[in-house]
Amino acid sequence: WAPWRALHGAPLTELSGDQDFQLFLQRNLEFTRKIRGDVAALQRVVCDTLQLCKEDELLLVRQHLDIAQAPLEQCHKRTFQAETCFSQIRAGLHIYQGSLATIQALLPGHAGLVETLQLDMANLSSNIQQQMEDLDLATVTYPTENQDPLPTFSSHFHHQVGGFFILANFQRFLETAYRALRHLASL
Repeated sequence: WAPWRALHGAPLTELSGDQDFQLFLQRNLEFTRKIRGDVAALQRVVCDTLQLCKEDELLLVRQHLDIAQAPLEQCHKRTFQAETCFSQIRAGLHIYQGSLATIQALLPGHAGLVETLQLDMANLSSNIQQQMEDLDLATVTYPTENQDPLPTFSSHFHHQVGGFFILANFQRFLETAYRALRHLASL
């Protein structure tokens, strides 16, 4: 069962003809695609340099790690609502923004890419917040400093596997967010 197929009943027709909203969606679809590409590039680095490439081989280790996975169920429920989906996307971006410090520590030679990714995530989050405000939807303001403690790992290997799963979870999160934005654009 593909959860995004349930999106077809979305009660958002009042937004579908709004040119500004459509422009917002198109711009942020591109932005999300770019972020996905940057995450994929980091995943390739983890695979090439750390030899961590296959999720199924690491599932046993994952059970011992405390890796946050941002929920996005509001973006593919039958009762899809833009407000709750956008809020979940922003909350998830906030979670992964902090988690990327783990990646930066793991791959210091790729700090520039991680910093670009963090900046892009912050921009995507503020674009969504601005659009929510324009639509008079409720928004949550996140503190600029990351309040969430970074995951702690008992060994360097666990740190590496943790970094692998942070990127894998983030990539899945972005795919769902992308599908939700694309769905809104198609209404």
